[in-house]
Amino acid sequence: MTNSSSDIRVVVGIDFGTTYSGFAYANVNTPHNIETNDNWPEKKGEFKTNTVIRYDKKLNVIKWGLPALVEKISKKGNNLKSEEAQIAELFKLHLGDIVEEEKPKLPLGLDPREAITNYLYEIGKHMKSRISERWPELIYFKHVRIVLTVPVEYDERIRAIMRQCAYDADLILTLESENLEFTTEPEAAAIYCLENLNEHSLKEGDSFMIVDCGGGTVDLTVRTILPDSQLSELTESTGDFCGSTYIDKEFKKFLGAKIGKSALKIMEEKHYPHLQYLIQYFCTHVKLPFDGDERNWRNKEIDLEEVCPVIMQYVKGEEREELEGCEWLIELDFQTVKYFFDKVIGNILKLIREQLTKSEKTISAIFLVGGFSESKYLLQRVRQEFDRQVSYISVPSYPVTSIVKGAVMYGLRMDTVKTRVLKKNYGVELYRNWTSNDPIEKMEIIDGQKKILAFKRLAKKGTAVDVDQEFKNTSWPTFPNQKASSFKIYTTSKNNGKYCSDPEMELFGKLHLELPDVSHGLDRPVEFTLSFGKMETRVFARSLKPGMTANATFRLEL
Repeated sequence: MTNSSSDIRVVVGIDFGTTYSGFAYANVNTPHNIETNDNWPEKKGEFKTNTVIRYDKKLNVIKWGLPALVEKISKKGNNLKSEEAQIAELFKLHLGDIVEEEKPKLPLGLDPREAITNYLYEIGKHMKSRISERWPELIYFKHVRIVLTVPVEYDERIRAIMRQCAYDADLILTLESENLEFTTEPEAAAIYCLENLNEHSLKEGDSFMIVDCGGGTVDLTVRTILPDSQLSELTESTGDFCGSTYIDKEFKKFLGAKIGKSALKIMEEKHYPHLQYLIQYFCTHVKLPFDGDERNWRNKEIDLEEVCPVIMQYVKGEEREELEGCEWLIELDFQTVKYFFDKVIGNILKLIREQLTKSEKTISAIFLVGGFSESKYLLQRVRQEFDRQVSYISVPSYPVTSIVKGAVMYGLRMDTVKTRVLKKNYGVELYRNWTSNDPIEKMEIIDGQKKILAFKRLAKKGTAVDVDQEFKNTSWPTFPNQKASSFKIYTTSKNNGKYCSDPEMELFGKLHLELPDVSHGLDRPVEFTLSFGKMETRVFARSLKPGMTANATFRLEL
């Protein structure tokens, strides 16, 4: 990759979220003046817009963001031919490790990577316009660094997919461009909190937990404050699919029981924009105001005839009789809505509990960030559960923008992050001498000697590694005339991995080494180096023979 850091004049942070997305930017000469975009198509004054795309039948993008959501449907007739509008939302979840049936439906023929690329292109076009208005003298590809936030669950393969999508979306000039960097969502939030220590009463040596409560995922990281305003990662970051959209899914199940499963299925297949409007109505009028205090509660009614009239024609049998009897009103009582929340919040509390158990140091504070963190009921439950273990549990100012601002801060000063904890073991497949402890069926005879292909660990899971810390291995040619050699790099979550053929092993990538002058025969040692500290692996090689050179190329296994 070509290093162009000296040319960077503006840093942009993009928080590409499951349900909402936004961006912020700052000039390197005025790093404390971070501007968060609040001017969106058909939506001004909000820091984020919806992560939604509306397509036509041929999968051409019609609208994106808030305008992509369906307008309210008139009682007198549909003001939108919903069959002609194909809505794509929650497509980011397709990159996550969730079962196929749990992944949200997309328009027929639409690949989730294409949807991601389309959305990044649209938000990128808007971002470029805003930056050119602010600094018209800038050359975009030369002077702008982009920091894209990702969930902690995204491994390097998925980050490589995101890089490809960013390239296809015209955010970077070349696929290998160093003008694109990644940081995890909770790490960005931790950097934001680091820059606001006075607000949170934290000091050097303290450790704190970030709980990023988004729409699709909830991600956690524990960080320790180091000298010179740096952060180290204390435990392995964790996360799960238990964001606020899973409350919406519980509401959809409830709706299905009221209107009938067949009616719900027809709405999903033929009138999805109308169904989406109904769900958004639930979010605005029921989910967002819910604070968990029954004393403040008044039962909520949703008038299907008013909010979603198209649904009425598909309700049959007992469900129709019951809804007609109550004039198409669906009532939500306190216990029902609380059940929607408790199922999701229970998973969040479990994640926090696991992080507290893993930490060898006292956690001084827990900060809830992200859109779901604005739920008063969520904050109340976290405090009830952990206020005896953690002295300070809070939501920082502007939790919705903490991630995107933290991303900009990271891009402005990338040495803020001192260490990251490896989530897997990394190693290389190499031949070694076979022993009686090895499986006999794996033995190979090479030049009359008993050999076996084994896993040689280079970096251990759970290790806190410095950013750009190097892990090295030296190899020699197998044959005197050998001009090149290849190595397979594997990862595994298990610490006792021995053989790359074991089921838990995953091929991470392939390393190709060009060996120096063959006239030296076997005496041509080459050292190759892998650096895992950044969000993307770097590979280097050098000849240990004076006067010789060696080159290395690394290809990630996607």
